[in-house]
Amino acid sequence: MHPHTPATLGPVFDSPHPVSAAHTVVALPGTGSDADFARRAFEPACIARRLGVVAVEPDPTAVVASYRAALDAAAAAGPIVVAGISLGAAVAIEWAAEHPDRTVGVVAALPAWTGPDTAACPAALSASATASQLRADGLDAVIERMRAGSPPWLADALTQSWRSQWPNLPAALEEAADYKWPGTERLGTLEAPTAVITAVDDPVHPFAIAEEWAALIPHSAIRRITLADLGANPAILGHTGFAALPHL
Repeated sequence: MHPHTPATLGPVFDSPHPVSAAHTVVALPGTGSDADFARRAFEPACIARRLGVVAVEPDPTAVVASYRAALDAAAAAGPIVVAGISLGAAVAIEWAAEHPDRTVGVVAALPAWTGPDTAACPAALSASATASQLRADGLDAVIERMRAGSPPWLADALTQSWRSQWPNLPAALEEAADYKWPGTERLGTLEAPTAVITAVDDPVHPFAIAEEWAALIPHSAIRRITLADLGANPAILGHTGFAALPHL
């Protein structure tokens, strides 16, 4: 199948919670990322659909706890749409599975792994290695190396977020490296309509993982993009994800 051809695995049923302009999309960044990137990824699609958006700024001393606290706070006003990137997608899935009555839908972008055994997870290995380098060499040296090996859009985004999370960035990366990703049983219990978005040429977030998630989540659709697509316009995550959920 051509990488840009959308494929759907399983029907995407209407949510039991009809979406209205009063609903909020909570956007969770990936490892080492920030609210600014999550906002750019999802806010344009929210504006187009007259949905509110909360882009969560991670607490680098307690990343997952800060995500879950933001989800709880937003859902206190009514059911929400949960959108996450990488680590944020994992937390989105976990929270939505635990709160089916408070979840309208899920957009899980760039999933990195399935299950608690992350010894071979590229994202976990990258986060752990970067944390070690930061502790050994300091922020400026690691940013310089990162920029030399990254496309400009990613280098600029990470430079901004890494500097904002310093000096707690190594702890945030270590937390991400130790995170136990949702397993097959958890993915199978997710009731909310879910869009899984994969960048087919992203080695850190393998395409096969996204396919596995979409096959396991009962009411899911998988959509394919490329890293060039994402770099040209991060808003492709929101537009692509929401388009896969007919009730949004």
